[in-house]
Amino acid sequence: MDQALLIEKIILVLTMLGITLLIATYSTYAERKVAAFLQDRLGPDRAGPFGLLQPLADAGKMFFKEELIPAASEKWLFIMGPGIAMFTACMTGAAIPWGTELHIFGYTLNMQIADIDIGILYIIGFVSMGVYGIMIGGWASNNKYSLYGAIRASSQMISYELAMGLSIIAVVMMSGSLSLKEIAAQQSGMNWNVWYQPLGFVIFFTCALAECNRAPFDLPECETELIGGYHVEYSSMKLGFYLFAEYINMFISSAVIATLYFGGYNFPFQDMISSPALLGWLQFIALFAKIFFFIFVFMWIRWTLPRFRYDQLMHLGWKSLIPLAILNMVITAAVVIARNNGF
Repeated sequence: MDQALLIEKIILVLTMLGITLLIATYSTYAERKVAAFLQDRLGPDRAGPFGLLQPLADAGKMFFKEELIPAASEKWLFIMGPGIAMFTACMTGAAIPWGTELHIFGYTLNMQIADIDIGILYIIGFVSMGVYGIMIGGWASNNKYSLYGAIRASSQMISYELAMGLSIIAVVMMSGSLSLKEIAAQQSGMNWNVWYQPLGFVIFFTCALAECNRAPFDLPECETELIGGYHVEYSSMKLGFYLFAEYINMFISSAVIATLYFGGYNFPFQDMISSPALLGWLQFIALFAKIFFFIFVFMWIRWTLPRFRYDQLMHLGWKSLIPLAILNMVITAAVVIARNNGF
């Protein structure tokens, strides 16, 4: 690899990792503020101006908490669990096109870490590996509540990944590509996939809630039945890694939703902008505006809808979402065939 290109990729990796971690950190602050707004409360307002230093206070609390490893646990697997969850969460952002090009101090930065021809399969593959972090952590704790939470998480994530994959197939059939860069490029202006795949978007978004273990699909950490769920035995930064991975997954899920269905970095009337430097920055801002909107919706749903029963959760996944996803895929295939044959 050319040295200049290697340096560019390293800079982009470090930049996007820093942005991801920063957004995940302040998502905890936003979560509390959104909850406070919806419940007519103030939320954090003591640590720094407007409570902006609250995430730093939370991080400090996590770092300095006592580190406990249960004597009856499988020590190395107990340690590996949160590491796997964090690793898989961070790796998924590599294939997302965060924009076209950014011009910074005379340098042109390509805003995709890895332009993979099968980018969406790469993301789905790493997302599916995330279940191992939860399952290993729950089993290695040697606690029945942790094990129940891990079993719930694994069955839930596997079930909803099926409907999610079927909804993605419909988008792939429309675009004719597995590359996220190509899928985003085809949605220039307002030619967004959501206009053609409204049902697919609803299915994908619902599955994303379940994949992130967000309410009303937070059965793996249901405190009313399982105390704390799969991470009940964890403390200090091991617990922090699990909680942090959830917010990173929420951020990446929002980015994937924006890319697949809402044009990614594209925005209306962008063809009227003649300056490539200005266009690059506006595309970057447009994508993150969409991401922040979906993060807000994730939080809005958490503090609005009640938690499902476990049988209701599985019923929705297997008897509702999967049949609807198959129907959506069949209709999309029929439309694509008709279009290709000139009907």
